[in-house]
Amino acid sequence: MLFMEPIDLFKALSNETRLKILWWLKEPEKHFPKQQAHLPKEVSIEGGVCVGDIQEKVQASQSTVSHYLNMMQKAGLLESVRYGQWTYYRRNEDTLQRLAEYLKTEI
Repeated sequence: MLFMEPIDLFKALSNETRLKILWWLKEPEKHFPKQQAHLPKEVSIEGGVCVGDIQEKVQASQSTVSHYLNMMQKAGLLESVRYGQWTYYRRNEDTLQRLAEYLKTEI
């Protein structure tokens, strides 16, 4: 069973750009290669990608990307950590696994 409201998850997933962000974050080294060059060693968010790098790849305004990431985080699809003025995001694999199980058993 999901620990988040299914409708919130489906709303967050109902946008092509948000789906692309999740897909890119599945393999951050492949889709954000320059990320590794400026990720501080103190940041312990494996697979975390800076908002600025996500925004650059999405090619949308900062406010749009922030809205997307916030919506996905509230739905439980993303995790984040702040380091100084930067926020790094990664997929919440636990939620994605629970969503897959929910779809398999409930729908």
